[in-house]
Amino acid sequence: MTFSIAMAGKGGTGKTTLAGMLIKYLVANSKTPVLAVDADCNANLNEVLGLEVIDTLGNAREEMKKGIVPGGMTKDIFMSMKIDQAVVESPGFDLVVLGQPEGAGCYCAANTLLTGFLERLTGNYPYEVTDNEAGMEHISRLTTKNVDLLLLVSDSSRRGVQAAMRIHQLAKKLNIGVKRSGLIINRSKAEPDEGLLSLLEAEGIELFGTIPEDDTVYEFDHQGRPTVDMPEDNSAIRAAGEIFDRIIP
Repeated sequence: MTFSIAMAGKGGTGKTTLAGMLIKYLVANSKTPVLAVDADCNANLNEVLGLEVIDTLGNAREEMKKGIVPGGMTKDIFMSMKIDQAVVESPGFDLVVLGQPEGAGCYCAANTLLTGFLERLTGNYPYEVTDNEAGMEHISRLTTKNVDLLLLVSDSSRRGVQAAMRIHQLAKKLNIGVKRSGLIINRSKAEPDEGLLSLLEAEGIELFGTIPEDDTVYEFDHQGRPTVDMPEDNSAIRAAGEIFDRIIP
């Protein structure tokens, strides 16, 4: 059975970088193969992972909706072929990018087929890591559901933490099947104060841990280098690994 992990939080908090660290952790600990899913319409998980993306599932959905299916090929076979083409393989994990959201018109048939094939694809992996788009839209649209672990990612700002809290509250209200959720404070400059801890406790949000602000993470990102290539002794990598040790079965 696949153990599914989803990332959520305000934009700019480092969700994608943390998703890359998590994938690196899973591969290093032989929890493979991992299915990495980039569900952000502004897809860049591939850059964190150092991979080139040729095609997306969004393109397959567009082609099917427009009727671009080769003669003699059923829509099922076409969608299966397009998904196979969209999977980027790497040692220990595969990456699939959902791509841009739908345009005008009805995508019901294409989305139904796509969802079915994705569910079958996911079943081939013991772990799935989904990097969601920023904010709450993916929660309210119910595209994040039946998640074993929801990682709420925030920076140390009050607005970042409040955004994570709102996502936590919405996930509970919609009853989307999240088994466990918790907060990771990224780029932290100090340990959380008592006021923040009390606020999280009142909301019933577990603090999984903090990851310190680190110049190497910034430098890799600024230079366009895959952050998964950062050294193991990096302070952010070590802190993330300690968190994952506690929460990943």
